[in-house]
Amino acid sequence: MRTIYVIGDSTVENGNDPYYGWGGRLAEFLPGVRVENHAFSGRSTKSFWDEKRFEPVAAGMRQGDVLLVCFGHNDEKDDAERHTDPATTYPEMLMRYVNAARIAGAVPVLCTSVSRNFFAENGFVVYTHGAYPQAVRELCQKEAVELIDLEMMTRELMKSLGAQKSCELFVNIPPGTDDRFPDGVADRTHYNIHGAKRVAEMVADALKENRLL
Repeated sequence: MRTIYVIGDSTVENGNDPYYGWGGRLAEFLPGVRVENHAFSGRSTKSFWDEKRFEPVAAGMRQGDVLLVCFGHNDEKDDAERHTDPATTYPEMLMRYVNAARIAGAVPVLCTSVSRNFFAENGFVVYTHGAYPQAVRELCQKEAVELIDLEMMTRELMKSLGAQKSCELFVNIPPGTDDRFPDGVADRTHYNIHGAKRVAEMVADALKENRLL
């Protein structure tokens, strides 16, 4: 059976209630396909590699498998352990994963980062990832790598829902309603189970449409 290996950050990892990543829900929309989600919170292309979290993936990939790569949120951070530059080290790190997949005979697929939940007063979904998504697009074009443009796809989803309904995709807990979070939560980055499933379904559809399965 072909396997889809998934690597990424907290927006992708399996998660724990009330925080969920789309990678943990992907198998629900791909019946008959084996999904291994190795994504881990707080990691960038650099730290995931440096911590050797990719090693079991590299060891497991076989001919015809798929490697889904979705980093960026933490590559943007300033700390030396995680930061990469969108013009240089970010695409260089992404190519390490691409090359490893190709050596194994697997198909690498790069994803742009999902959009954060920030709306301007005029209803515009604010770009918050700087040059990182475009760096992925350009790399895919240059190196003939398959692309799933999740930044664009999730922006379009939120635009269609509007600012108020988009909050229902993310972890939003009113104060006093959950003993675990007495002060409440208003998260603009991390998905609840509903949001994770919506994005997972989009990824599954994109894999099918691009004939990657």
